[in-house]
Amino acid sequence: MANMDQPQRKNVIMEALTMAADKIRMGVIGANIHRGWAPRSHLPAIAASPDFELTAVCTTRPESAEESAKAFGARLAFHDYREMLAHPDIDAVAVVLRVPAHHQHTMDAINAGKHIFTEWPLGRTLAEAQEMAELARAKNVWHLVGLQARLNPAIMHMKALVESGYVGDVMSCHVSVIRDGVLQRMSDRTWQRDDDLGATTLTIPFGHTVDAFCYVVGNFSHVASVVSTQAKQWLETDTQKMLDVTGPDNVLVSGRLANGAVASVHIAANPWAGSGYRMEVYGREGTLVASGGNSPQLGDVRLQGAKAGDKTLHDIDIPAEYIYVPEDMPKGEPYNVGQMYAEFGRAIRSGGACHPDFDDAVALHRLIDTVRAASDQGRELAVPG
Repeated sequence: MANMDQPQRKNVIMEALTMAADKIRMGVIGANIHRGWAPRSHLPAIAASPDFELTAVCTTRPESAEESAKAFGARLAFHDYREMLAHPDIDAVAVVLRVPAHHQHTMDAINAGKHIFTEWPLGRTLAEAQEMAELARAKNVWHLVGLQARLNPAIMHMKALVESGYVGDVMSCHVSVIRDGVLQRMSDRTWQRDDDLGATTLTIPFGHTVDAFCYVVGNFSHVASVVSTQAKQWLETDTQKMLDVTGPDNVLVSGRLANGAVASVHIAANPWAGSGYRMEVYGREGTLVASGGNSPQLGDVRLQGAKAGDKTLHDIDIPAEYIYVPEDMPKGEPYNVGQMYAEFGRAIRSGGACHPDFDDAVALHRLIDTVRAASDQGRELAVPG
């Protein structure tokens, strides 16, 4: 709220105080219960949240909107998102759609005065993300982007340990996610083959993973990279057509962090038997390792460490202070999204800062663009601050 004048600040704080006695009334755009990210994460996370009420859902058809409302207990169902945005009983909106639709729906929600939680990638391009961030600041709404790996409790504790000197000065670090990547998809998923539509291994698995990596160890100052499409075609299973693929499936980065440490990243969707997630941080005083079966935004992460003189990694317990959600929050994909809603609710009620916000998303879009440019140009590039 740093850019607000005193009357604006007073109005926002009064709004937050009014909401404090009741649950914040949430509307979800993209709530079809049969497909997509919302039924796997947002809808169950809101249902278990002590801070939010799932007041409204919106899909493209009246029948699917009513079905979603019934399944998750929403009071209102819409098939025109503009009608939902105009409804006075909605305090905040989540945009959980395909990436190309994020910009218009988010801009409309901000212009309607709703607090906004938009999934990552924030926009199809850096320019779209910048426009959304600028409007959110201008309209003084709270804005959150779905980079939920930052609120994975193990990642939060890992960051705190690095900052408190557990490993001492960071010397080198590495992160990798090697996923089982399919070579065939149904037609409702093959749109992701198109690099221009903004939903690829570079933007989604790489984006989530490198964001958490930089959150823990610090930002890159320089990068060299290879961004590659190894699988040039996918089989569309319901049409039996072979489709050309332009979206990258392997991203390899080496570089230096602003604090002087050397760093490397490898994110890949390869056909079979992926090795999962691993982040390693090596310092003068110790080592930290985070690992899991999938990208850190999607599930549990195991944290281990070793101090100087100890050659064996030991499990590190996660303090309760990093767990924001109630015990009945579903494990798996809803859990870290539930952590995000807890952060969102705290910010709205208190009037405090809310992270990761749209400005954080802009910085990540800028890093991804630099990684792509370094690959295209075949040389090391500085990362804009």
